[in-house]
Amino acid sequence: MKQEITPDSIFAPFARYSHAVEAKGTGNMLFASGQLGIDPDGSVPESARDQAELCFANIDAILEEAGYSRRDVVRINAYVSGREHLAGYMAARDGWIEDIEFRPASTLFIVAGFTRPEFRVEVEVTAAR
Repeated sequence: MKQEITPDSIFAPFARYSHAVEAKGTGNMLFASGQLGIDPDGSVPESARDQAELCFANIDAILEEAGYSRRDVVRINAYVSGREHLAGYMAARDGWIEDIEFRPASTLFIVAGFTRPEFRVEVEVTAAR
């Protein structure tokens, strides 16, 4: 069972996420490696939003392959290569979790860059069942 932990005694989350998630009695966990916005043909879109949407599509494929779904995600860690990419990433993330009642914990980092200069976003998740 998963429980959102968002105390009223601290500042509310900035967006659609929980300050913490407790996974009680969880028997199985999935730790997905960071996913980049790469199409199956190897192409990389220019915009951070398009890259983030591909990151989440890749995560969907990983979750499905392992028998999980978006509803099992308890944590999202995301990395963007500049402040100008925050809005695009956040729009993609919010769209990905829009129909999920349970809000996962989430952290967003601004990093100096990735292994290739065209990458703008990388996303990793942890899921529990």
